Amino acid sequence: MTETSNKPFLVKFARDYGIGVALALEIVFFSLLSPYFFTADNLLNVSLQISITAIIAAGMTFVILTAGIDLSVGSVVALVGVIGTSLLKVDFPLPFAFALTILAGLLLGLCSGTVAGYFITKFSITPFIVTLALMTIWRGAAFMYTEGRPIWELPDAFNFLGSGRFVGIPIPTIIMVIVYLIAYVVLTRMRFGRYVYAVGGNIEAARLAGVKTHRVLIQVYMICGALSALSGLLLASRMSSGQPNAGVGYELDVIAATVVGGTSLSGGRGSVAGTFIGSVLIGVLRNGLNLMNVGSYVQQVVVGAVILLAVMLDQWRRK
Repeated sequence: MTETSNKPFLVKFARDYGIGVALALEIVFFSLLSPYFFTADNLLNVSLQISITAIIAAGMTFVILTAGIDLSVGSVVALVGVIGTSLLKVDFPLPFAFALTILAGLLLGLCSGTVAGYFITKFSITPFIVTLALMTIWRGAAFMYTEGRPIWELPDAFNFLGSGRFVGIPIPTIIMVIVYLIAYVVLTRMRFGRYVYAVGGNIEAARLAGVKTHRVLIQVYMICGALSALSGLLLASRMSSGQPNAGVGYELDVIAATVVGGTSLSGGRGSVAGTFIGSVLIGVLRNGLNLMNVGSYVQQVVVGAVILLAVMLDQWRRK
């Protein structure tokens, strides 16, 4: 059989099953090396560890599918965390303060996404530059709002959101699964999902076909902003505090999970299912390395190598 005839099969196999095979091999590898890896407690711990960034990664998938990028997600996590927790300190009845915190946080995330989408579409500025600027602005705003100090002494009811469990499953894990189910339905069963793929595949062709491309671009950044805000609230609840330095480096972890999951940086190709597996793969990798007592610096090197390999595979698939 010739190399030419082999290549389509290899490309299709890598695209459809490569990430799943990699995850399976990774699980087998760490299960053999550590007796503690494949236990219920550790697997639930992995799901809890990945939930925050995985939720953001679902939103990032929408953005990258349109050939965009959002570097501001980590700063949104911090800003929403400090503003949301500060509202819990106001002298309101607890149920009202709790609802106000969640509503204000989500609205702030939507506003961040709207601002990013507006500057990208209205002034034709590359998403990298716009979201890089917003990353700096929101991070600075978080430090200005708290004067560099964390917000402590939050109600126990709020802490349950990030640390509580339902039938033994962490609440953030349940929320993560719900987010991915909704994102999957939106991208595969709704007209908006088809528009997202169309804009990422060829924005000019999509515009000529009647798709309101500017509206779609703004909406995907709003989705990413809202999910970043949700993660910010979950993280603040889990840490029992609002930290202005929260979410540092999250943008890299989120983009890594999305790209490792098979979403192309050039847009138009990918899925939230792949992103979910990519998030799990990176989470399992970090957890397995921790169980093997591998240092954090070495872990950074390993994760970086995995990201580079994923991008190389993406380029190979496109050729």
